[in-house]
Amino acid sequence: VQLQASGGGLVQAGGSLRLSCAASGGTFSTYAVGWFRQAPGKEREFAAVISRGTGRISYADSVKGRFTISRDNSKNAVLLQMNSLKPEDTGIYYCASRQGALYGVYYTQSDYNYWGQGTLVTVSS
Repeated sequence: VQLQASGGGLVQAGGSLRLSCAASGGTFSTYAVGWFRQAPGKEREFAAVISRGTGRISYADSVKGRFTISRDNSKNAVLLQMNSLKPEDTGIYYCASRQGALYGVYYTQSDYNYWGQGTLVTVSS
């Protein structure tokens, strides 16, 4: 499966962005999808994940209550709605996918087989 992340940009602190991860080349409904992010000079970290069955979602503590992940299997897309953005949310955001159990969620980079190219989010103070 091929993934294309988009929707990044420059936003002021407190603002919102919506990232999209578009998938092609596979049966998207069989894939769990995660979002990871990498701040300048730091390692890539987990942000959010949604199971292939939409019944299970998980967030990193740093984004909980501000970010919302959702999926539309009919459009082969996963969205990450980011509200109340902070300067520390700045970084490159990557979507990743893997086939998994119906309600399986996965938190580490090595759990995923497929990665998008990343989209840059910059939050100014």
